[in-house]
Amino acid sequence: MIKPIAIHLPQYYPFPENDEWWGKGFTEWTNVAKAKPLFKGHYQPHLPADLGFYDLRLEEARIAQAEMAKQYGIHGFCYYHYWFNGKRLLNAPVDAILQSGKPDFPFMLCWANENWTRRWDGADQQVLIKQNYSAEDDLKHIGFLMENFFGDKRYIRVDNKPFIIIYKPGNFPDIKKTLITWRSEAIKAGIELHIGFMKTSEYNELEGMSSGFDCVIDFQPNWNFNAIVKTPYLYKLKNKLRLGKSIYHLNDIYSYPKYVNEIIKHKADPTPGNYPGITPGWDNSPRKKKRAAIFDGSTPDEYGRWLKHIADRYKGHDTYLFINAWNEWAEGNHLEPDAKWGKQYLEQTAKILKDA
Repeated sequence: MIKPIAIHLPQYYPFPENDEWWGKGFTEWTNVAKAKPLFKGHYQPHLPADLGFYDLRLEEARIAQAEMAKQYGIHGFCYYHYWFNGKRLLNAPVDAILQSGKPDFPFMLCWANENWTRRWDGADQQVLIKQNYSAEDDLKHIGFLMENFFGDKRYIRVDNKPFIIIYKPGNFPDIKKTLITWRSEAIKAGIELHIGFMKTSEYNELEGMSSGFDCVIDFQPNWNFNAIVKTPYLYKLKNKLRLGKSIYHLNDIYSYPKYVNEIIKHKADPTPGNYPGITPGWDNSPRKKKRAAIFDGSTPDEYGRWLKHIADRYKGHDTYLFINAWNEWAEGNHLEPDAKWGKQYLEQTAKILKDA
């Protein structure tokens, strides 16, 4: 059985740090609403339909998301967890979910362990808040997670082990040591952990599994800009589209259908501890002034074609499928209904995975 988990971005409410860094009242909707098409046929802006421009401080908004996800067969949400040596950001929605017990919908966490910089406006080197790793922080962090999250009846488990993901293990000075600390502290509390990582162009399966992880998630799209000619996954649109106008030299434009074609050529058999991934699209031009990455040609049918490939490959296997994402509106990858396609991505998800 395939259990789809949709990755969930909680950045849809204002809070003091974003007010300071990006301007009073900033939320993810700020970038979404001001987006403009950059070339003929470019689908922007992506505007929400059924759920509207919601505020995740509102219980009604959180419940509406979960009810919609449940209706279309989504097993649960994977919330991004922002932890910086005990300081948390974007935590108000998930804290409210813990405190209220609503919605009654499975969830888990992915520690988004990156520095926060001004990369959205091109100043990648300006660090707003930094990740500092230490043995002391490892202890503090796992203690916090056990005390506040892992005991919740809604928290997603694998073989009764709380499931947590680390987004970028390669950022750690010694990820093996961190995993050993987390596991030993959890065992003291009578808990075993199921710890996964996101396979990206920066950190591969071999590195992760040899470091002591239990599983690997195929985080999509799997960008690899440094090996763009060699990789079978990424294909730029015809060069003629990029000539004559500077905009095509400022952004990387890829064909979603061609990407799906290459994915489908990959016939490797499913293996334990490898969880597939998929994305309904990608376009982070609302966030970036230049060097945006844009998938052109994403449609519900093309997404469905990719999803069916996964369903066929994993037929008869118990696995989680990670969908990137439920609501990354400023990166153009969202299952939530929009003004152009409505609920079609959700409908494809429900239809194809119904009996998978």
